[in-house]
Amino acid sequence: MRSAIALGERGRGLTAPNPNVGCVIVLDGKAVGEGWTRPGGRPHAEAVALAAAGDSVRGATVYVTLEPCAHVSARGPACATSLAEARPAKVVIGVGDPDPRTNGLGIERLETAGIEVLTGLLKDEAEHSMAGFFTRIRLGRPRVTLKLAMSIDGRIALASGESKWITGAEAREDVHLERARADMILVGRGTYETDQPRLDVRLPGLEHASPRKALLTTRGPVEGFVRLSSPQAIRTLTDINDLLVEGGAETAAAFLGADLVDRLLIYRAPILIGEGKAGIGDLGLDTLADAHGRWTLAETRQLGSDTLQVYERQR
Repeated sequence: MRSAIALGERGRGLTAPNPNVGCVIVLDGKAVGEGWTRPGGRPHAEAVALAAAGDSVRGATVYVTLEPCAHVSARGPACATSLAEARPAKVVIGVGDPDPRTNGLGIERLETAGIEVLTGLLKDEAEHSMAGFFTRIRLGRPRVTLKLAMSIDGRIALASGESKWITGAEAREDVHLERARADMILVGRGTYETDQPRLDVRLPGLEHASPRKALLTTRGPVEGFVRLSSPQAIRTLTDINDLLVEGGAETAAAFLGADLVDRLLIYRAPILIGEGKAGIGDLGLDTLADAHGRWTLAETRQLGSDTLQVYERQR
């Protein structure tokens, strides 16, 4: 299952609105077929793995991170049906599909075909690998990751506006990897006009994973950007699983104030700026008690001289 989860990560940021599923087929202790959801959402991971395994799937064990789909689609057959026809001995599922078109029906179809089904293996890890899809289905909006690069004292730029570069090369490379995992990247109008950011992925071999671009603005549209007039407008992004918000301070405050941030990436450089631009604008908090109990530190990593802290929203 861990191998299936790792395979699914290869599709993250490329499969929306479908989930980035991974699948491994094992016979006599050897992997005979592997697959992950392809860009655009098709073919599904199970279809790729079944094609690789061929006749070896009969009597094998299939490990798949998400319950195989059961609904009819013009883009391809239901994976639960394809698996039932292929006749593996067992299907092991990481987590059930929250999509009401499949929820439980994929498992039922497999069991009706006489195939043993086990569910919940590495459930939390499997769900976490597809967190954007689960957020969209459950909350009706993309999963939002807010990235901030700042000094020890929480500044993102000098008072003059100079901000290149607060963090070092390793941290910036990690940001590009996060971009590759996102379906869309968003900045505010001020950041766009001041920095003219490219918002693409500039890691060798991952250039194709550059996400779509969005602009938070109440003014007119900008070519090449999806215009969103407010943070709440992300609910119109029905084909986006993961949204990465990169700046600036007022945009960060707007998303945090609307309680629409699910994950925080704080890249902190070992420098002091003093007077400068704050990383986040006013959040409208009335008391300190309102700030507590919202965030949990999920991960800390050293990136050269910089430190990355990952926080997840507790809901």
